[in-house]
Order: sequence, then C-alpha cells, then structure tokens
Amino acid sequence: MTPKIIHAPFVEQMPELPRGCEVTSLSLLLQHAGIHVDKMTLSREVKKVPFKEGDCFGHLNDGFVGDMYSFETDGLGVYHSPIKKLAERYLPNKIVDITGSETEKIYHTIDQGLPVWIVTNDTFKELGEEHFKTWNTRLGELRITYRMHSVLVVGYDDDHVYINDPLYHEPNRAIDRHDFEKAWEQMGRQAITYIK
Repeated sequence: MTPKIIHAPFVEQMPELPRGCEVTSLSLLLQHAGIHVDKMTLSREVKKVPFKEGDCFGHLNDGFVGDMYSFETDGLGVYHSPIKKLAERYLPNKIVDITGSETEKIYHTIDQGLPVWIVTNDTFKELGEEHFKTWNTRLGELRITYRMHSVLVVGYDDDHVYINDPLYHEPNRAIDRHDFEKAWEQMGRQAITYIK
C-alpha cells in the first residue's frame, strides 16, 4: 500500500528539554489541531512530581517525575494521564484517550487525518527484562524503564509506521511496523489524539 502520512509539525526536544519528549510531542499534536503552543510552555505547565520522597518514587501517572531540563539530576518522564489533562486545557472536550486500544485504532485515527501521541521506548522494539525496574510509589509498585520515549505517530503502510520523533533530525521517520506495535504494547498501549 502507498504510505498514508499526515503533514504534521515537527520540532526537536533538544537542547532545551533533554527529557521533554512527552511535552514536545504534545506540542506537535496541539499545533496540528491549530493551537499555537510551544514545547517550553508545555514543559512549564505539565504537572510535576518529585523523583523520590522518602522511600517512594514519583508515579508517572501523577505527573512528570523529576527533572525534565537536565541529565545532571534525576528524572524520568510522564505517562498519558497528566499529558491528557494538559492537552484538555487547550482543546476542551476534544482530547480522546485511546489508551488500551488495539493498534488498529492508531491506524484508523491516521486514516481520519489525525496524528496520535504515544508512549513507546527509544529503540521502537520490544525491550528485554534487563531494561526494566520496579519502583515503589505511593500508588503501589510501578514497572518502569529509562528507555521510555514519546513520539507523534503521523502515518503507516504495510511495513512501517511513520513518526515525528523529537529525538530525531527530521519528520516522518520510518519505523518497522511489527517492532513498533510490540514496543507500544509493552509500554501499556498509551495514546491520545483529538477530534475536530
């Protein structure tokens, strides 16, 4: 099949946001929706939680865990819930949480001309167990990986998924479709998009 690729904004997260892939990818989604907001504004506005308090690590569903702006201090990232809440400030009643869906939901959304914000990992392949740790958080145990990453899915064909990856140097990066799906599933099938 001919690739279906949406023309979507692209910007790199570096150098300002070493750990800011989630808000950078969100800025691309919102800009596609016609909202003029940049990654730095979103980096200030996303809810943040301490990396660790006492014996408990921060939970990625509570907010961005740790330091987004530097590798000099501890930090990790944020899951879809706080990102969805932030997105809803800009597009009230238009953000759609498709977390937990089958991968076909991503492709169906692309068919409608809408990109999809997701959580994956920086290899875009299923990770081995050695890349995971279990954190004790206020909400109980959480399995995390320092390889987590967030991108905007902008297209697909039979063999590839096309992404705007804020750690890459150009838009529409082609990723092996099978590997992409496995990595997305492993990270909890986290995804949001919007309705027009």
